Amino acid sequence: MSARPTNDPRLDLSPSPGDEVKHTTCYMCACRCGIRVWIKDGQIRYIQGNPEHPVNKGVLCAKGSAGIMQHYSPARLRKPLLRTGERGSGEFREIEWDEALALATSWLKPIRERNPDELAFFTGRDQSQALTGWWAQQFGTVNYAAHGGFCSVNMAAGGLYSIGGSFWEFGEPDWEHTRYLMMWGVAEDHDSNPIKLGLGKLKARGAKIVAVNPVRTGYGAIADEWIGIRPGTDGLFAFALIHELLNGDRIDFDYLVRYTNAHWLVIRDPGAADDGLFVRDEEGRPLCWDCDAGALALANAIDIQPRIVGEVTLPDGRTAVPSFQLLAERYLDPQYSPDAVSERCGIPADTIRRIARELAQAAFESHLELPVRWTDAWGRTHDTMVGRPVSMHAMRGISAHSNGFHTCRALHVLQMLLGAVDAPGSFRYQPPFPKPVPPANRPGKARKDNGALDAAPLGFVHGPEDLVVDAEGQPKRIDHAYSWSYPLSAHGLLHTVIRNAHAGDPYRIDTLLMFMANMSWNSAMNTRETMHWLTDKDETGAYRIPRIIYSDAYASEMVAYADLVLPDTTYLERHDAISLLDRPISDADGASDAIRHPVFDPSTQADHEGRPRDVRGFQSVLLDLGARLGLPGMVDETGTPLYRDYADYMVRHERAPGVGLLAGWRGRNGDEHGKGAPNPDQLQRYIEHGGFWHAPIPESARYYKMANRDYLQWAHRFGFIATTDPITLQLYSETMQKFRLAAQGHGVNVPPPEHRERVETYFDPLPMWYEPFEGAQTSGETFPLSALTQRPMFMYHAWGSQNAWLRQITARNYLYLHPDTGLKYGIADEDWIEVSSHHGTITVQAKFAGNVQPDTVWTWNAIGKRRGAWRLSKDAPEGEQGFLLNHLISDITPRGDYANADPVTGQAAWFDLRVAIRKADTTGMSAPQFTSLSFDAASNRPLRYGADLRARGRG
Repeated sequence: MSARPTNDPRLDLSPSPGDEVKHTTCYMCACRCGIRVWIKDGQIRYIQGNPEHPVNKGVLCAKGSAGIMQHYSPARLRKPLLRTGERGSGEFREIEWDEALALATSWLKPIRERNPDELAFFTGRDQSQALTGWWAQQFGTVNYAAHGGFCSVNMAAGGLYSIGGSFWEFGEPDWEHTRYLMMWGVAEDHDSNPIKLGLGKLKARGAKIVAVNPVRTGYGAIADEWIGIRPGTDGLFAFALIHELLNGDRIDFDYLVRYTNAHWLVIRDPGAADDGLFVRDEEGRPLCWDCDAGALALANAIDIQPRIVGEVTLPDGRTAVPSFQLLAERYLDPQYSPDAVSERCGIPADTIRRIARELAQAAFESHLELPVRWTDAWGRTHDTMVGRPVSMHAMRGISAHSNGFHTCRALHVLQMLLGAVDAPGSFRYQPPFPKPVPPANRPGKARKDNGALDAAPLGFVHGPEDLVVDAEGQPKRIDHAYSWSYPLSAHGLLHTVIRNAHAGDPYRIDTLLMFMANMSWNSAMNTRETMHWLTDKDETGAYRIPRIIYSDAYASEMVAYADLVLPDTTYLERHDAISLLDRPISDADGASDAIRHPVFDPSTQADHEGRPRDVRGFQSVLLDLGARLGLPGMVDETGTPLYRDYADYMVRHERAPGVGLLAGWRGRNGDEHGKGAPNPDQLQRYIEHGGFWHAPIPESARYYKMANRDYLQWAHRFGFIATTDPITLQLYSETMQKFRLAAQGHGVNVPPPEHRERVETYFDPLPMWYEPFEGAQTSGETFPLSALTQRPMFMYHAWGSQNAWLRQITARNYLYLHPDTGLKYGIADEDWIEVSSHHGTITVQAKFAGNVQPDTVWTWNAIGKRRGAWRLSKDAPEGEQGFLLNHLISDITPRGDYANADPVTGQAAWFDLRVAIRKADTTGMSAPQFTSLSFDAASNRPLRYGADLRARGRG
């Protein structure tokens, strides 16, 4: 029978979006997803996810899709700028690059010759810290940090000082096998595509998802259970769960003895110099008590029966106990019972007990076992991998509190007690983690003969001897990182730099060099005062911070406060290394890194008025400056630059023999991976492979990475770890105890008297809980509410809220409060209200929302803009109705004695904010408002894109 003729039109169901496609890496958030950029007639036609990419597997969110409007933003800078008006006015003249670089060199060269520490080099949300930290080291300044100090250092340090890895994007739940997931303080802005993919798998399998968060958005909205906790009490909740597990003997003791220091003996000798330290042999190896032999034994030995409770008499007559006993004694205390913590956390005691039971059931009664043969670090072969299908994931919601370090550690202790660290179904490490606890690299603090620091400025303190302080114990860094005030500040303290530089504490700096750090607006605590510090002058009329060099791609609020502006490219015009030396994009089953490479030459990309742009990638500019300054490692013996630009550096620079920024296609022939000589064709190989490299971990090595022989050998071969020794997880932190002993007066390095009580209090070797400082130092009756600010799923950087497409989702923010809270304070839906903290008052519009626990109010961060910034129209809602909670957040504690930060790491305590609310007398515009910046405003006409492409397509 012949086919019936049809008059239906022939349709192309799979039209090509463009005439060319290029693969690169997204920069619209920290996911760093793989993208395909389709080009038509020299313009972007479409951005889609790369289905081959290990991070997002083709998924792309609103932010990634809106990268088109990021690239074509009217706020893009066009040429280098030299300030002509007063700082903060936004008045500049355009100059050429030769003049800009010559000027920057003339400022920096005398500093390096005189005292490199007079340069403070601090970067914001860049993803090139492997370069910027190395550059600071070669310059010789200790004053370098990235944004982690006001973002997530509690998360990083809490994990790296406990389990050798951490939450955030450095670890992940076992999405394939987890049966119970607890998300603690997880908002949707970070690592969102991998999390969404994983949550989809859990929902499909019927696994339970529990969201612990004062606010229920995004992930929490699809969770099976929302725990609307009071901010800052997550640690108490964790301790109550631990209390219940200990009471019920629902603990994985075999796991604890194999992989943690639960059985290591701790000296009990109050007042002695080694009280609370581990019992060690003459070679410094930790000891335990072998019940079978009735004697001390090496804690890392096999075929012994170590004691984990009970007192031991040492040969010198003193006593010691296993660290697990100290843990049990603490958390079995009735103060951590569900009934005791329930009211403070805002969680019913019965709910806490039920969650503890469900965790134990999922961990111990699911009988998950993978039929995978593996060999442990001691040579013992195991026929299967025994699972503990309980996963936890945590983010800024628990980190950004002044008790966040201990809360992060508390969650890791909870995981260890359940045997749920890198077991099937549990939290999993992503390469290059795990690392030894703590990681080996210490912060640099002395200069070599060539002027470079002896180590990178950021690192991990192992004891008081590693602090960056002078002979009197006073800080040597402008941000006071690695001082007795914040000893374990692994990321530095970006949020203290401007106050201290203005005050000359501990000394005056000459130049502040910043990259993509919007410190005069949404990246500042105490925003109004920060703007004052940036513009304040001394009695001679000179700025107290003499010079500010700033690099950004857009006309942000911070650009207005620079003396010299070095315009950066958009992310589609640049080279970047998403490096394993920096913030990796690995997954638990493999190591990955990636590149960005220019989809466009910026000289061909006109600005919004059709004028040519002359912009350069900041990394290449930094290398150029380094060469002009003759910095070691950047010029040869004749003074000739060693690197042509950042792309050349990415390929040829070696941090150690065979170790560079990129791990893929190394060796002269490109046939080596992980380690190998530089390959001149390396970038081309990445481009041919979609912009990324991925090396799968052998199946036998994918779990128990801290003590899996195959993994340790694999990781050592790639250069991730220095030896193949097993990595012991730390229930009890000897590093913390060393600081406590120093505060008690023991040792050569002791804190100045004014810091001793603080160090002794907060450097507890076991996780502890205390009231966040702002709540403890202000009146709960005066400021009864907690206030939180978080980023939405559809915006990440402050960049996002200048994006024409993303602005259509949200162009202004509200302060959200529970209807019951509104009723209590006489506020109606959409009333304008005054919000006050101990630090200040703002006027905003309120909106009712049932997705928040009643003692908390919240808003989206970084939506509010200063008028005139980002080349938004003069009456843009972001500037007139949008607002920042930052105006209410002080950079110091209410008492004024320390930064508003965690006392262990210096993490900015954004989420400790306490407020009061009342109906406002004025309406219609948020307050405070500031003088509009002098940047050229964009046209009020709608910003459209793509209509001409569609018209040409129809032609």
